[in-house]
Amino acid sequence: MKPRALVLTGYGLNTDYELAHGWELAGAQAERVHLSDLILQRVSLKDFQIAAVPGGFAYADDLGAGKVMAERMRAHLMGDLLRFIDDGKLIFAACNGFQVIVKLGLLPGISEYGVQEATLACNDSGRFEDRWVYMKPEANSNCIFTRGIESLYLPVRHGEGKFVPKDEGVLKQMEANGQIALRYVDEYGCPAGYPWNPNGSIESIAGISDPTGRIFGLMPHPEAYLYRYNHPRWTREELPEEGQGLQVFKNAVEYVKREL
Repeated sequence: MKPRALVLTGYGLNTDYELAHGWELAGAQAERVHLSDLILQRVSLKDFQIAAVPGGFAYADDLGAGKVMAERMRAHLMGDLLRFIDDGKLIFAACNGFQVIVKLGLLPGISEYGVQEATLACNDSGRFEDRWVYMKPEANSNCIFTRGIESLYLPVRHGEGKFVPKDEGVLKQMEANGQIALRYVDEYGCPAGYPWNPNGSIESIAGISDPTGRIFGLMPHPEAYLYRYNHPRWTREELPEEGQGLQVFKNAVEYVKREL
């Protein structure tokens, strides 16, 4: 039986179709579910093994990117989400989804879930950044989504993507726990500043996990590189048929099949 992946949609989330397609390609059964259907209990989170929050501009980024949706989820879905996590299931979030679950307090989740310990602030450049970036997984990462991946090349498109932990203590604990999943690098895999780090994220952090490694959020878009022709230079370079982003979803599906 295929793992079931819930892809949240509604109120300005707008990469749900691509994200659902990524889960389908990886071997899951994906279902796009409107936030209101979860709140009104027309659909139950417990019927899924994977929950995914896509990119977009939820509630037009009013009050800050992801803030309004995070508070709606906190008010109506927090209990369901905590049970989902306690059951050992997976949560994935990209771009606006990452902003949502950080402000909801699911990431980094050091002290307890529901307590906000970081944010995604405005880009240092002061403008919307739309470019492809290189990333390198951390050697000690606990993240199940990035296992076996040596490097990633994915697009970013955001105005508020600078990862900022609440304080130095949060950052040190994340590093000790292996919660830093991805860092921005240059094309040679070396640490670098702007434009390789497109937003000025502290310590070039591009993606993080919770202490279990089962909740993963990042600013770049794995769902935007599923096929070789998604690559910006696909007509000029010899590339594998499978885009690099697909392995992120395959890792999650394989984990669910093995562990749940």
